[in-house]
Amino acid sequence: MTSLRNTLAPALLALLLAGGATPAPAGNQQYEPLAASVQAALHTAVADQAPLDTSFQRSPERARWLAEMSQRLARRIPDETYRSELLRAVHYEATRAGLDPQLVLGLIQVESGFKKYALSTAGARGYMQVMPFWTRLIGTPDSNLFHMRTNLRFGCTILRHYVDIEKGDLFRALGRYNGSLGRAEYPNLVRAAWERNWSYDSIRLAQNP
Repeated sequence: MTSLRNTLAPALLALLLAGGATPAPAGNQQYEPLAASVQAALHTAVADQAPLDTSFQRSPERARWLAEMSQRLARRIPDETYRSELLRAVHYEATRAGLDPQLVLGLIQVESGFKKYALSTAGARGYMQVMPFWTRLIGTPDSNLFHMRTNLRFGCTILRHYVDIEKGDLFRALGRYNGSLGRAEYPNLVRAAWERNWSYDSIRLAQNP
């Protein structure tokens, strides 16, 4: 995460945290032709229907993470059962894609405000505001982007794809995700949400089985 943290402008970050900036448009990934091998790999990634990780039941530290994140999210999602299900899914899908779950929570806050049925003016859908062309490109005809786990699976897979394209540069990867590559506004918004609301000691979490 060092690239993102070092690249984003501190002055703009302070403005964002104070609520003085206009939000960037939500989800507007741009269609780009994919090499057949990349398309096949992404299709395989979103098609895997492995069960959710149950390690929260075995790991006290992960249980503590879940309890802390649930408390932070309670104002936005009052239903405790659904809130827990969402957080478990976010943690699983982010970790599976090699992303920090705290980053993904920050992105969801900016993209949809944790609204399951959010729909942008560009047509992006769900928690992570995934554009519908992705279901045709790497999904199946019955891929429902308003389904919680489907949306998170697509969103995390797409963000990971952009991170790989940008050789680990999260600033540029986030710009691609939002359709605003090269502009600082959206990456700064995500960082502000991440650090203000979802920061967590992920090292301790990663050390647990």
